[in-house]
Amino acid sequence: MNRSTISLAGAVAALAVLTGAAVVSGGGDRDTAPVASAARLPVQRSNLLCPAPSSSEFANTTYTSFTPQGTAGATGSGSAQLVPATPKGKALTPLKAAGKPATSSTDKPDAPALIGTADGPLAPGWTVQQTTVVDTGAGRGLLGASCVAPDSEFWFAGASTGPDRQDFLHLVNPDDTPAVVDIELYGKDGLLKASTGDGVTVAGKSAKPVLLSTLVADKAQDLTVHVVARSGRVGAAVQAIDKKLGSDWLTPAAEPATSLVLPGIPADAATVRLVVYAAGSDDADLTLKLATPTGSITPAGHETLHVKSGMTSAVDLGDLTKGEAGSLVITSSQVHAAVPVVAGLRVTRGKGAKQEMAFLPATPAIETRSTVADNRTKGSTLSLVAVGQDASVKITASAGSSGGEPVSKTVSVKAGTTVALPPPLPASGKGTFAVTVERVSGGSVYASRTLALPLDGVPMFTIQPMSDDHGMVDVPAARADLGILNH
Repeated sequence: MNRSTISLAGAVAALAVLTGAAVVSGGGDRDTAPVASAARLPVQRSNLLCPAPSSSEFANTTYTSFTPQGTAGATGSGSAQLVPATPKGKALTPLKAAGKPATSSTDKPDAPALIGTADGPLAPGWTVQQTTVVDTGAGRGLLGASCVAPDSEFWFAGASTGPDRQDFLHLVNPDDTPAVVDIELYGKDGLLKASTGDGVTVAGKSAKPVLLSTLVADKAQDLTVHVVARSGRVGAAVQAIDKKLGSDWLTPAAEPATSLVLPGIPADAATVRLVVYAAGSDDADLTLKLATPTGSITPAGHETLHVKSGMTSAVDLGDLTKGEAGSLVITSSQVHAAVPVVAGLRVTRGKGAKQEMAFLPATPAIETRSTVADNRTKGSTLSLVAVGQDASVKITASAGSSGGEPVSKTVSVKAGTTVALPPPLPASGKGTFAVTVERVSGGSVYASRTLALPLDGVPMFTIQPMSDDHGMVDVPAARADLGILNH
């Protein structure tokens, strides 16, 4: 690997885009509009948090920043930037690139977590992809994550404190005041007693990694992690490092629900391990379905799953997809009342010493639009699944980071099926590009992107779930007039 060093300052400064999107303006007559009326308007500001990428001296991390075009009412200018999450970190002047992704990289093992802000027309749908290649040594693998918005609660299914794993929970605080966070770990027998998981303080404008195995004495292979900020807000992600299976990020799972979709299991998955936590006061009885390219089937021998209340269950589904890409759909059985659950998959590809793992959490539906950055000419696969009804989806590839023109296509997805396809490529484009998925009509749509970058015979890959970007929100007229709209 070419390991030319790029300063973090230069990397961060490069991460901004100028693209068409709308800004909030006062709309409507303040004297005559009903108080309870609401307008559908684009957000004015977006915040994203990126964890420290890797402590390995063999790591190279690329950041890709992008805002999709096409939000109605685009006017004015805006800015987008990432700054180091340190108490004395200062804003850096961003390099603006019109209508295409902006990328930069670093190979420093002490590269910090980043705090990102986009405003004006850059805010609606702003996304930052963090892609790290560790080409040798501990943690060898491809680690990918879409930087997350700050929140007060996160769930992760599939963490571990087992002897072959080192899992770090990365917490990032974007605000000036400290955040106080509680960390709960749930295993097969329920809540694990943690000695230091309550009241973890993350100083303002800073980040803190927490090694999960230091919180509990138990060596548990399958865990559900619940992160709750009792004060303030944070971003959270779990970095999983396996001695045999490589490394990747566990990104937050969808909130507990009585039905869940895990979209985009690769066709050549060697093993698929399902981890489920029952969040309700009653046990959960679940039905599993695999949405294949031709329809939904019941995995042989895994038709149902019983999960005790407050406990985590795991089941090996083997080579579930058997050569065809698929998506796992979890619903409540008719045996008892529906109970909300949290779920995630650990997927492996390859054989023997050439194995690599990635994680796929349950993913919310795309209500309107979702974007994932850092796609390559080769190695990107988009997976779409429709639930309930047939759906029509518009897929747009942005211009490349080194030029070209956007390209769009419309895809039909039959209910209960998975469509896996390489995204369209930018016309005459070069470099990395972003892919935006928009639901046009029909049933609920779920999506993910798999990025495969094989290296020295290891099938390195990572899966990024695609949830709605919430670039448009309903705003009461009075608040819209005041121009107060953040995401």
